[in-house]
Amino acid sequence: MSNHSPEDSAVAPNEYESPPQKLSFSTKLAYGAGDMGAGITSTLLAFSLLIFLTNVAGLNPKLAGTVLLIGKVWDAVNDPIVGVLSDRTRSRWGRRHSWMILSAIPFGIFFFLQWIVPHFSDNSETNQWLLFWYYAIVSILFNMAFTGVNLPYTALTPELTQDYNERTSLNSFRFAFSIGGSIFSLALGQVIFQFIPNDGERYLILALICTLFSVLPTYWCVWGTQDPTAVGGSRYVEIDENNDISQNTEESIPFFEQLKIVLTNKPFLYVIGIYLFSWLAFQLTAAIIPYFLINWMRQDSYFTAAIVVQGVALVMLFVWNFVSRRIGKRGVYFMGMSLWIIAEAGLFFLQRDQVGLMYLLFVMAGFGVATAYLVPWSMLPDVIELDELNTGQRREGIFYAFMVLLQKIGLAVGLWLVGVSLDQAGFIAQKAGQPIPEQPESALFAIRFAVGPLPTFFLICGLILAYFYPITREVHAEILLKLRERKLSAIMRKNRAD
Repeated sequence: MSNHSPEDSAVAPNEYESPPQKLSFSTKLAYGAGDMGAGITSTLLAFSLLIFLTNVAGLNPKLAGTVLLIGKVWDAVNDPIVGVLSDRTRSRWGRRHSWMILSAIPFGIFFFLQWIVPHFSDNSETNQWLLFWYYAIVSILFNMAFTGVNLPYTALTPELTQDYNERTSLNSFRFAFSIGGSIFSLALGQVIFQFIPNDGERYLILALICTLFSVLPTYWCVWGTQDPTAVGGSRYVEIDENNDISQNTEESIPFFEQLKIVLTNKPFLYVIGIYLFSWLAFQLTAAIIPYFLINWMRQDSYFTAAIVVQGVALVMLFVWNFVSRRIGKRGVYFMGMSLWIIAEAGLFFLQRDQVGLMYLLFVMAGFGVATAYLVPWSMLPDVIELDELNTGQRREGIFYAFMVLLQKIGLAVGLWLVGVSLDQAGFIAQKAGQPIPEQPESALFAIRFAVGPLPTFFLICGLILAYFYPITREVHAEILLKLRERKLSAIMRKNRAD
């Protein structure tokens, strides 16, 4: 998985497109490599950070969940800050490459620092709080550096080419590297956990290797692509406040006016709900599944299960994309979510000796996870086109920004609640150098509830919203027809005026 989704591939063609700009294979390869670090780090943080904080660092679950809350909320807050600063940057390296060059090393350093366990005090309570503040501060700094790399990187897509098909091709390379990095990090974790017995050393070695494989591809991306805003470069494009190369007029709209735009668009609220419930279920499962496998199923590692889910999801992305052309987005969502709901509910009833059945349920979950990647982001362009029909303006940036913002805040609260629930249930944090403690029945039930009924509830809520989602295939076809008629009329009026 990654800290972003394939939404950037949903770029609408401009009716006044410039002639096709073909990019070389090496450029596309370098661009795709730029997202490998995001795939690696986001996956490890999603599956491993919470259990690392409780079982290796020794934080109680409530404090560990609060660390995740702080990191996720700050991740949401700093996105628009870095976005504005990146847009205004003027440098001989270019406004995007400059941020990537300067942020890549801090990105790697602060990612690595999240996986060490400093000792501050012999007093256990004092050490707990100092550890908490250490991880909270490092999490904030990491998310700042992550945004400094990843947000300017994603903004390179429309600046490398204005050709619609080339943009789609660029994003296919990006997504391949992102998912590939995700699976690589999980496979590497599985190997390391088999050969290294000490938990602290396991995570430290895994973090060090993943840091290198996260930072170096960023510089490959910078070296292998050209930033057209590089001052003095061969492709330098002059940018001023009135003529930005992205032609983005949304920045001038005040924040509360943007908020009004998104909250009065009912189909958009449905899409937000579908996306939030789907990914809340996924992130909750990702955070709690290590506890479920280690404490309930008594497995030595959780990486194999994560590989199964992510691997099946990757394959099913292409399958569901094909099926959606025949039965539509809602049909695909219902099929995938139905399998995922059965899988999540089944995990709650799973007995400790049913390992084979467990992996079958993970395969079924992968079918559903793929639809969580695919369907909500494919619905969003429909919402944007409806807004264009109603207002005469195309405002992709506003809708994409608020979808990501609300998703990150929702996930932050959800993950924090998982930590609080484990703490209230009496979960016993593992002490350094000690074997895994036997958990009380209340903690085991809380783990099983968080991996079964709770995600199932969220997935059912997403299904209900999808059922009432108003933009069907027929409605969307009507929207496109009206937009084409409007554009044709505008062209005819312009021709008559000329």
